[in-house]
Amino acid sequence: MMDFHSLYSHDFVRVAACVPRASVAEPTFAVEETLALAATGDRTKVAVMLFPELGISSYAIDDLLFQDALLEAVHAALGRLIEASRTLFPVLVVGAPVRHGPRLFNTAVVIHRGAVLGVVPKAYPPNYREFYERRHFSSGLDVRGETISIAGIEAPFGIDLLFRSAGTVPFTFHVEICEDVWVPLPPSTRAALAGAEVLLNLSASNITIGKGDTRRLLCSAHSMRTVSAYVYSAAGPGESTTDLAWDGQAAVFENGALLAETERFATGATMAVGDVDLGRLRQERMRLNTFGECAVDELRRAPAFRSVEFHLDAPAETVPLQRIFERFPFVPSDPAKLREDCYEAYNIQVQGLAKRLAAARAQHAVIGVSGGLDSTQALIVTARAMDRLGLSRSNILAYTLPGFATSEGTKSNAWALIRAIGATGAEIDIRPAARQMLADLGHPFADGQQVYDVTFENVQAGLRTDYLFRLANQHRALVVGTGDLSELGLGWCTFGVGDHMSHYNVNASVPKTLIQHLIRFVAASGDVSAETIEVLNAILATEISPELVPQDAGGAIQSTQQIVGPYALQDFNLFYLTRYGFRPSKIAFLAERAWADPDRGAWPKDVPEGDRRAYELGEIRRWLRLFLQRFFANQFKRSTLPNGPKITAGGSLSPRGDWRAPSDAAADVWLAEFDANVPEA
Repeated sequence: MMDFHSLYSHDFVRVAACVPRASVAEPTFAVEETLALAATGDRTKVAVMLFPELGISSYAIDDLLFQDALLEAVHAALGRLIEASRTLFPVLVVGAPVRHGPRLFNTAVVIHRGAVLGVVPKAYPPNYREFYERRHFSSGLDVRGETISIAGIEAPFGIDLLFRSAGTVPFTFHVEICEDVWVPLPPSTRAALAGAEVLLNLSASNITIGKGDTRRLLCSAHSMRTVSAYVYSAAGPGESTTDLAWDGQAAVFENGALLAETERFATGATMAVGDVDLGRLRQERMRLNTFGECAVDELRRAPAFRSVEFHLDAPAETVPLQRIFERFPFVPSDPAKLREDCYEAYNIQVQGLAKRLAAARAQHAVIGVSGGLDSTQALIVTARAMDRLGLSRSNILAYTLPGFATSEGTKSNAWALIRAIGATGAEIDIRPAARQMLADLGHPFADGQQVYDVTFENVQAGLRTDYLFRLANQHRALVVGTGDLSELGLGWCTFGVGDHMSHYNVNASVPKTLIQHLIRFVAASGDVSAETIEVLNAILATEISPELVPQDAGGAIQSTQQIVGPYALQDFNLFYLTRYGFRPSKIAFLAERAWADPDRGAWPKDVPEGDRRAYELGEIRRWLRLFLQRFFANQFKRSTLPNGPKITAGGSLSPRGDWRAPSDAAADVWLAEFDANVPEA
């Protein structure tokens, strides 16, 4: 079995953007500072360490770059670095001025295990505003297919280099220098299309007011457009301040997201370390067919890259993942982002239903209200849709349909909500019809036996749906669906009935963990009455249950999460299986990272203290295995879903949207991978 607890077993690679202390035009000092950070990277098993532009010589030294003494000292310093790298795990990427023939180039020197893997010249030396690089450096745009000697070692030289690890940590990276990313078509764009997953930028970028935000935006957008990790390092403390100043901003981005950033204006050396999820990047590129088409189109016309192969093997020791993953991938922990997500989700639901009602020329909506989370959210959305259409909320025909296990608490909450919303309420007791149907079926319950099997449960669920659809016929109305994304993922819905079938389901792509926050969002919006807020809070405090089986002798209710698992974990599993296609062992690895320590990372602000608990690997394993079994066994329910709007970037399970799969596929492949690679604890 693989080392389950090591990041290098799960398609991650650790990279670092480094800002060493500088001393103007002192290569010996630069090497010592570089090696001090490299030693830290070696201990923490960083795969690639990026250093600033011209870091070995200093950047802002103007005509000192033409001095033989300095250039020879830089050359000697590179020799020291190359020799010292023999015992180091990381690939080192350092900046230095290098002569080649009659020209001087601003270059990145890529070093690993005593070898120079390659030297990359800056393609676009700037010559505007405060920059005068063309006074000293030649452009590398025409440098392809060449070699260069560094400290007596012949190495590939040019802007046409991709560096590929052929070891047990396989990945490909590309190097560009500062201004190269500011141009309309950066060299790294073509490199990404040619297969580079990690893009490195050695920069000296001076600081002016607002430039820090501009660099973040530039690097973030570039990493998203190229579906890559973008690693950026800028000059920091000790660089010459004759005319400029430096903030030492270094950062790691992954597909638009900031993974790590250094402290700006630090007085000492700093390093931003990020654990890049190569598996996620590869999945995204594979899914985005337009990325591949663009690659084919561009590379057909562009000059070819040369591949420089090196070997980076996973360390023998376990390398724990440092990156924190959201426990609730559908629910951001940042309060401002959560508010924005809830605002958008709520309005997507309202807009979807309003359009469907208008298109069907239906002025009435029928909805079953149970007093649970899903029907509550659906009723709130229906009320706002009526408002948007200029119709009375009394046009909402809301029904409670109590069965054999309906509690007084949920029924009273349902009625309180119907009244608070202003809907037209009514109650249909389904028990007489259920008894008759069970008797017609010859079911033991009809003879007084307490047999609470699936037939007993589904007779109740089916009758509720029958009544709602016939009521819709009677009132020329649409049935509003209530079942959510989590239930569809787990197959925790009865085929062809209320939580599965409707005329339009506003909750179809809203996971259970998000629905709770949507209800809280409405409660806190200021647009609802105190009476409504009170009943919403009561519903939020109610344990999740289908209420189809009566309480046992001890008063215990039918608890959904005791049967199908905690929604917190199952939504996590659903997200990473369907959104990214991760193998089960990686999902378990990420879940343990997210959930094993309740004090690690932020929680969404409305998660009750009592729910801020840990899940150890044993629990994660148990519920993930059940999830895989249920997910594949219940695809036939998802293949016949009614219409409903896509809500989250995590996707929907509609056969017309993000998830299309055969109804008869088995889970064997996924369970085999799970059993082979997820330890018991």
